[in-house]
Amino acid sequence: MKGLILSGGKGSRLYPLTYTNAKQLVPVANKPVLFRVIEAIRAAGIDDIGIVVGVDDNARQVREAVSNGQRWGVRITFIEQDAPLGLAHAVKISQDFLGNDRFVMFLGDNVIQGGISPLIREFANRAWNSQVVLTPVPEPQHFGVAELDQNERIARLIEKPRNPRSNLALVGIYMFDHHVFEAVQAIQPSWRGELEITDAIQWLIDHGYDVHPYIHRGWWIDTGKPIDMLEANSRVLDEIEHAVGGYIDRDSQIVGKVTIEPGAEIINSVIRGPAIIGENTRIINSYIGPFTSIFHHCVIEDSEIEHSIVLEHSRIVGIPSRIEDSLIGRFVEVTRSPIKPRAIKMTLGDHSRVGIL
Repeated sequence: MKGLILSGGKGSRLYPLTYTNAKQLVPVANKPVLFRVIEAIRAAGIDDIGIVVGVDDNARQVREAVSNGQRWGVRITFIEQDAPLGLAHAVKISQDFLGNDRFVMFLGDNVIQGGISPLIREFANRAWNSQVVLTPVPEPQHFGVAELDQNERIARLIEKPRNPRSNLALVGIYMFDHHVFEAVQAIQPSWRGELEITDAIQWLIDHGYDVHPYIHRGWWIDTGKPIDMLEANSRVLDEIEHAVGGYIDRDSQIVGKVTIEPGAEIINSVIRGPAIIGENTRIINSYIGPFTSIFHHCVIEDSEIEHSIVLEHSRIVGIPSRIEDSLIGRFVEVTRSPIKPRAIKMTLGDHSRVGIL
């Protein structure tokens, strides 16, 4: 069995953070989302993985970050998609890599609780042609929705139905055998000009192939927007283990589940978990509140921050009000300005400079 990760797209919903950084490489709990996807596939016993990338600078970043996959014990093959022509198009251009093998397709910006090992085991032990991961959602009208028949097979897929007859939303993880290539060759582009994977799955259903659901009961998050990225960060942090690999002075307090990575220094500060402090980051005279990830080589001094993500090589110094619900990019500098603020909520791209009023 093989893995196929879709890692194209510009991540425009995460602008300005993704102007200079591939969206799949933005970290959740100090680990890029794409790395978490690779780890989930490897944990399921798959070591031959194709990654569909574009032809822009984001693709270059992904290639450099992932390399040949040796760090995870997998073999990586990059597959270029010249234009964003749909998920089914990504499958179509990956046929040479996939051959006749069954495979799992995983969107590279999704985070799912518990991994995909149970899904892989179930599909491997069945003669099904496809299996689609679904999860119950409270507002299915905002999602692609699957309707099941009396035999608990998928009967129909509907994109954002006005009056949904099911609350089972598509998660963005799919299992296929080689018959999917018949489907992607047969379907036509949608009104968006894309080959839709939902159309390909519906083609399989309409032509008598076995398409079954896998109902995921844990949480799942598409990290396409800042609010979703923060939610994913909170969910993952809530499951971390307490671990201290850096230095904590006697005047500091560590409360709850906190990971202090090697080389980090905590000086006269309070860290209230769940939280993670990255390598060679310094926290001085500051408060780091719950659900906060501070990445590597940062400085937080005389400031308070919670429920936020701070990327590498950023400095937050002398901020008189608490920063919360914020996404702060790489090489950002946030310092105090003389005029008083009331509240601070930010999404900052790389190399930003902000003077707080």
